[in-house]
Amino acid sequence: MDKRSVYLDHQTTTPVLEEAFQAMVPYFREAYGSPSSLHRFGLQVREGLKEARQKIAQMINAESEEDLIFTSGGTESANLAIKGFADANVRTKGNHIVVSAIEHPAVMNSVEYLSKHGFEVTQVPVDIIGRINPEDVGAAITPKTALVAVHLVNHDIGTIQPVKEIAKITAEKGVALYADAQAAAGWMPIDVRDLGVQLLSFSPHRFYGPKGIGVLYRSRKARVTSHIHGGVQEGGRRAGTENVPAIIGAGVAAEFAVREMDQRVAHVAMLQKRLYDGLWKHVQYIKLNGPVPGPLRICNTLNLSTEFIEGEGQLLLLDYQGIAVASGSSCVSKSLKVSHVLSAIQLDHALAQGNIIMSLGKDNTVEDVDYVVETFAKIVVKLRNMSPMWKEFEEGVIDSVIAPTGRGKSFTQHAADISGKPAH
Repeated sequence: MDKRSVYLDHQTTTPVLEEAFQAMVPYFREAYGSPSSLHRFGLQVREGLKEARQKIAQMINAESEEDLIFTSGGTESANLAIKGFADANVRTKGNHIVVSAIEHPAVMNSVEYLSKHGFEVTQVPVDIIGRINPEDVGAAITPKTALVAVHLVNHDIGTIQPVKEIAKITAEKGVALYADAQAAAGWMPIDVRDLGVQLLSFSPHRFYGPKGIGVLYRSRKARVTSHIHGGVQEGGRRAGTENVPAIIGAGVAAEFAVREMDQRVAHVAMLQKRLYDGLWKHVQYIKLNGPVPGPLRICNTLNLSTEFIEGEGQLLLLDYQGIAVASGSSCVSKSLKVSHVLSAIQLDHALAQGNIIMSLGKDNTVEDVDYVVETFAKIVVKLRNMSPMWKEFEEGVIDSVIAPTGRGKSFTQHAADISGKPAH
């Protein structure tokens, strides 16, 4: 089979939709005024900004376009949601925050920052497929709890969370709920009023919009303190001249995401199932992390652990064959550390080291998937033939974690015996 070019890293970012790009172009050279200016150049831009804001508000069924705050990206939106809400409500609501153990680094690091500035934090565990138990969230809430922060879809393993059920609990207890929709927006319907969240954030570049623009939905009941000080843009909640071309592009991307949602989801879910079935047929000792394809998993992502080889080697050889995937979370992969998400679902350390993420998009094809399956199977054979772990497995020194034979120790226990350190 000839080498193809296959992009399977859509959870990291997506190409800009052609219609979104074309809509952005005039705002670089022709409609270049500032939306804060009172002259006709400013008015022209202000009207475009309002239209884009309306499209994005409609995408999540916000009550008003004024409920949206535009930021520089999903990371800033998460920071503003958590730190901004904490600052605005610490005196009236308390200094306790509840999060799940598998939140995005933007959420976890924001909460860690607050923990160093007088806030108490409770992490709620997840089950082996990465799903949060709403009852655990309820049990973690105290009279001092100001905010609960969870995600709609996990950024690493694709698990869809029971946010609506969690919202019922937080509403009963009078606690605000923030949902990170980074991995969900554009790939599943989102209705903030039906969900019952007070804060929700996402990045349009995850669904064919441009980079450099983030969205934070804030219900009128949720007070947020600005963390960037300057002018009165974004209702005084986020200073700085708006990134108008990116907002225009985000509006078009949101419009198309709503219009094409059913078609995109059906197509990508079909490819996900084909990829899943093909890999399990042609690759031995491979494990899916998170739920199987279906109602508990987002339609576009597979998180895979291939035993006896490392994820980085898989990524590099796949890239050489024209296939782009991620090794662990895109926000932590450079550190080569095991994802905290995989640790939280109690994945064996050796399997976590052999982890990659394949995320599909609307332009992928059946031919792409078949090429990936065939190519990946060959790469696994090649890497295992070079792997000391595979040799030790064949000799019966160590055993498989995925499909134990009873012939040897697990790699983790074997490594502990060699090092003299306890297994973990």
